[in-house]
Amino acid sequence: MCETDRSQETYENIIECFQDVPDPRVKRTQDHKLIDILVIGLCSMITVGKHFTDMETFGEAKEAWLRTFLELPNGIPTHHTFNRVFSAIDPECFTACFVRWAGSICKALKDEIVAIDGKALRCALNAGDKIPYIVSAWAVKNGLSMGQVKVDEKSNEITAIPELLRLLNLKGCIVTIDAMGTQKSIAGEIVEAGADYVLALKGNHGNAHDEFRAFFDDAVPVGSDAKTLRCDDMDFHESIEKGHGRIETRRYWHTDDIDWFEDKKRWPGLTSVGMVESTRIIKGEVSVERRIFLCSIPRNAQRFGEAARGHWGVENPLHWTLDVTFGEDQSRAREKNAAQNLATLRRIALNLAKKNTSSKLPIRRKLIKAALSTEFLVELLGI
Repeated sequence: MCETDRSQETYENIIECFQDVPDPRVKRTQDHKLIDILVIGLCSMITVGKHFTDMETFGEAKEAWLRTFLELPNGIPTHHTFNRVFSAIDPECFTACFVRWAGSICKALKDEIVAIDGKALRCALNAGDKIPYIVSAWAVKNGLSMGQVKVDEKSNEITAIPELLRLLNLKGCIVTIDAMGTQKSIAGEIVEAGADYVLALKGNHGNAHDEFRAFFDDAVPVGSDAKTLRCDDMDFHESIEKGHGRIETRRYWHTDDIDWFEDKKRWPGLTSVGMVESTRIIKGEVSVERRIFLCSIPRNAQRFGEAARGHWGVENPLHWTLDVTFGEDQSRAREKNAAQNLATLRRIALNLAKKNTSSKLPIRRKLIKAALSTEFLVELLGI
């Protein structure tokens, strides 16, 4: 088991972090240095490569440049070597190095909103296997991936979330999780880490969801004036977004008046509950949806709204980008640890592109620019 250094605060070059990844090969099979394999793999991923063959092709095309900072004692590894090594690397150790590096490049983690969400690797399976899932942590304000773990084949996201939480430095953050992860034990893990939570509550939570839904329906009937409240201890915030023929109004109510909730003491840190009412108008059609969240934060509707809204922001900047730009959903790497290790490599590449501020280009165009310009690739790598 590899652990991250939670006390580290200074920036680390990602290549320096790679030095801490243990080599899984026996000495006699180490024709190529592990650091060379990892760096070429990362550079290939940054320059829109998706497969092990792309890593070999990148290495052959850029061998002269790579030799300026890598040893390459036996030339460029073949795609078979890349496949074998990434399949054999301990994914926990590789993830630990990634988490340490990601934590060092995230700015002002205090008050950061960290969204925890799962994503399927749909093509990374053999016939008869279950679709593998990766649970990721996304720092909303920083716009960076903080870490990820693979869900065990015989389990589900509920067991993977605590493992991910323990990897991260969450002190002072607000952790958001969808309804599957709304569990008393997970709330306890978050509080123990020195963080707060905003956890989605849905029908699968039975009585708790029904009780809070009835509470808000009584206090704030659907369609009522937002300022007409029947609870003196309720805070309110509203936001309106317009675009692409859609108008969406989000109303947030947040209260700490929950002493009546019988299970309150069974939820570690529970101090408040919030509701989001989303009203969408699309081509004249109106729809209203209400969502409820258990919270450990003090009553503050605007802050609650930032956390609730921030969680769903993980879809486009992380999941959509990984699928559309990096081709994660189509990756067929599935031997042993390959799928998980390549998922980590993609998130490192995404972070390097996201944290670059010299260019205002969207992520995909940054990757294309890195493929065409060695100077820009060096800038992204920070070497």
